Amino acid sequence: MDEKDHRLLTLLRENARLPVSTLADALGVSRGTVQNRIDRMVARGTILGFTVRVRPDAEPAHVRAIMMVEVEGERTDPIIKLLRGHPEIAAIHTTNGRWDLVLELRTEGLEEFDQALRRIRQIKGIAASETSLLLSSYAL
Repeated sequence: MDEKDHRLLTLLRENARLPVSTLADALGVSRGTVQNRIDRMVARGTILGFTVRVRPDAEPAHVRAIMMVEVEGERTDPIIKLLRGHPEIAAIHTTNGRWDLVLELRTEGLEEFDQALRRIRQIKGIAASETSLLLSSYAL
């Protein structure tokens, strides 16, 4: 990836619905060049998809949380594979420091949230966890 690819990704992160002609003007290249670059990044797996950013208060009924997880020994990869099957987990991040994984959780209500925590904590190889509910979020 070159500088134009990085600039293109930045523009798409800000607004993935920008017309190709607008992207081309911003980058100083032709529409065909922009479309080819996007197609190439999709084919290589650099771009995994296009999504929508929703205002934090647009889904007020949802319970959102961050769960930090400590993994025993070398079990991180198998645990990540198991966690991918949990619909309440919106994202999984590996990290350094005290915790090995950071999970973003989202459920419809507290009962579903409690059930999700129980299922996750029962996974063999999870040594400890700490969960914090997200109360307010601020758009950047």
